[in-house]
Amino acid sequence: MVQSININDVNIEKIEPLVSPREVIADLPVTKAMADSVLNGRTQIKRVINGDDPRLLVIVGPCSIHDEKAGLEYAERLLKLSECLSDRMLIVMRVYFEKPRTTVGWKGLIYDPMLDGSFHIETGLRRARGFLVKLAEMGLPAATEFLDPVVPQYLADLVSWAAIGARTIESQTHRQMASGLSMPVGFKNSTDGNVQNAVDAIVSARAPHAFFGIDRDGNTCMVQTKGNPDTHVVLRGGSHGSNYMAPSIALAQAQLKASGLPSTLMVDCSHGNSEKDHAKQALVFRDIVSQRMAGDANIIGCMVESHLFPGSQKLGDDPSKLEYGLSITDACIGWDETEALLTEAHDALAGT
Repeated sequence: MVQSININDVNIEKIEPLVSPREVIADLPVTKAMADSVLNGRTQIKRVINGDDPRLLVIVGPCSIHDEKAGLEYAERLLKLSECLSDRMLIVMRVYFEKPRTTVGWKGLIYDPMLDGSFHIETGLRRARGFLVKLAEMGLPAATEFLDPVVPQYLADLVSWAAIGARTIESQTHRQMASGLSMPVGFKNSTDGNVQNAVDAIVSARAPHAFFGIDRDGNTCMVQTKGNPDTHVVLRGGSHGSNYMAPSIALAQAQLKASGLPSTLMVDCSHGNSEKDHAKQALVFRDIVSQRMAGDANIIGCMVESHLFPGSQKLGDDPSKLEYGLSITDACIGWDETEALLTEAHDALAGT
């Protein structure tokens, strides 16, 4: 008798079927009014990227969404503010459901919606889509980072701008995914500050690709893309320092031109540019506004991590003890500072 030897899925604890994108979308559908809102957001962002709209693009919001109630309160405040500032600024809400980790930690609402390591991914997908549905109903454009290449099939129809993060821009899988996304995509420089990796990613994402993926029924398939022309660099600093000041901006623009790309770019006011100190985001933001006022229209926008209250908190073992409106990932500036900072910038941009 031949002894059975286990050579497959040795380190897999379990495999469970997952609800298909079609089912989730059917349960949380997009109305025509919502689709118009998303498309309008994409169109306005594309116009800014292409230099046809002189406004400053500001992607602002929580580092991550872990509490939809607090997230929606933030969205309501941001919508009112954006309406007041819309003549000089195009404001898009940062809505991150996936969090890349350097080692381990909470990976986002999609993966662990109960905040307790139970990994109810189907619940996470539904809650994430439900949140985006509410933003689309409000008419507020949403921005997110796509980390797992399966996730866009569940959420991408409700997203107006997407990011490819610093840890994944060298990944062929993510460059291919970006080439097929329907919205503008920003590529962040690497965690060490390398900008050329982001430039190379844009060249790749603008080209057609064919790769493995899933369709809306969840079937494995071949995906063939046209390439995404609405792509740009996001400078976020790195382990070797910041890259938001004028000399770093000029260097990045030269790298883009050398690769035959438009020299437009965005600046992330957090991460390496703020030395991971949320209180320094305002310094970066004001510097970017000053560079715009000095005539550098190729700086198309910036990103700011902001929540209802400043700082951050540890997730801990008991999610019920979390403070309302306070980030559980990167520290954010609070709403009061956000409102004052964006209003100040709006006033300053009057002469440009």
